Amino acid sequence: MSSENSQTKWGQFIPLVTVFFFWGFVAASNDILIPVFKKAFDLTQSQSQWVSLAFYIAYTVGALIYNAISVLMKQDLVNKLGYKNSLALGLVISAVGTLLFYPAANLGSFPLMLSGLFIVALGFSLQQTVANPLAIALGPIKTGSQRLTLAGGINNFGTTIGPLIVSFAIFGSLSTASEDVSIESVKIPYLILGVAFIAVAIFLKLSSLPDRPTLVESVIEDPSHKGSALKYPQLVLGMIAIFVYVGVEVSTASNLPAYMEKDLGFAIKDIAPYVSLYWASMMIGRWTGAVEAFTDNVSTQKILRFVAPYLAFGIFLGVNAIFHHDLAPFYVYGLIILVLIIADMASKGNPARMLLIFSIIGISALLIGMFTKGMVSVYALTSVGLFCSTLWPCIFTLAVSGLGKNTSQGSSFLIMMIMGGGIISWVQGYVSEFTGIQYSYIVGVLCFAYLAYYAWKVSGILRKQGIDFDKKIAGGH
Repeated sequence: MSSENSQTKWGQFIPLVTVFFFWGFVAASNDILIPVFKKAFDLTQSQSQWVSLAFYIAYTVGALIYNAISVLMKQDLVNKLGYKNSLALGLVISAVGTLLFYPAANLGSFPLMLSGLFIVALGFSLQQTVANPLAIALGPIKTGSQRLTLAGGINNFGTTIGPLIVSFAIFGSLSTASEDVSIESVKIPYLILGVAFIAVAIFLKLSSLPDRPTLVESVIEDPSHKGSALKYPQLVLGMIAIFVYVGVEVSTASNLPAYMEKDLGFAIKDIAPYVSLYWASMMIGRWTGAVEAFTDNVSTQKILRFVAPYLAFGIFLGVNAIFHHDLAPFYVYGLIILVLIIADMASKGNPARMLLIFSIIGISALLIGMFTKGMVSVYALTSVGLFCSTLWPCIFTLAVSGLGKNTSQGSSFLIMMIMGGGIISWVQGYVSEFTGIQYSYIVGVLCFAYLAYYAWKVSGILRKQGIDFDKKIAGGH
């Protein structure tokens, strides 16, 4: 084990997580844009969902462009440009997308608005391809998934405050899209965002981030694995895992408002805090799962495992207090968080074990949501956010482990599968037309079932390649 790689490199990691914040900030802000565009352009509900479609499909298109360029160059694009330059390029592409909001608003053009969002997400696609494996590489592989979890926690801080700030910038007050709003009001917030993208690109270029990080190689080299990341079974099975994971994460949240409104009789204005609790649950889980990245001291870890989730829960309560929402229905949720803490401790920092435990609890939560009534079902479905929270870093770490020089290519294939968020949501919506919304959550159960299978299968695959997460191995060794 190399001594310099036995601890997280905070001086490099902290600049890196700024991009994770932006992804969350912009993605969650799309939920504010949807009602604004729907009213301003007089769209149907399905037409307004083109906002999400344009955004998520861009990830897939971006990954395809990345791989096409790599094939034409006969060299991996990120390896050629370097990790730092690739991140900066991704941020510049996103900045170009925000500039399109200005002419789009002046012309009142919905297609131009969508093009702007598409280009922003195209930049994010390249950023994600670089930043995810880089977060894993900035320290020992043993805590790689915890670092990615911590970065995800910063991402969820973005999803928590992004909609509030964008809403305030567009409407000028802490209100919703019910009042008259001019489409021109989106110009300035997105221009400011573009300036921020450029500033972060310069900041990262000048930072101490490595251009050629040390990546984990498979100890047992198989000649057939040379050249293509797709020859690694952990990656191929991991691509399906990312597809169904993003699918269950997004579809559980996107179908929750319709379930609460139609089946439980909630007023639309009263649903928002529960949707926000779902995304806050992602932050609660990620802050808990990131504890090991901070310290090797076991007793400190035990304390932080209890402090971190309740600190994140406190932020959620604080935000809702600012919006004058009734907090009384949420205090009981503090007990559900205990289940998360116990499950996190049982996983002992092993990403495969965590994926298995959390997937099984996720199935249980969905089944309770499907077969109970009232608030019990609401809390059960909301808690899926807790148990989805650390799955992205678990899957990502397992899928790229052992890929070595093929890591960035493998990463781009995983980013491509983010489209599962749009497709699985649509599938669940389609199923609900036959089963009703409550029973349509069977789609999510099937997603979690595959994730449990992947967790079981991938451990054996990696062990054959000499990679064991129960042993402390440093990145690249």
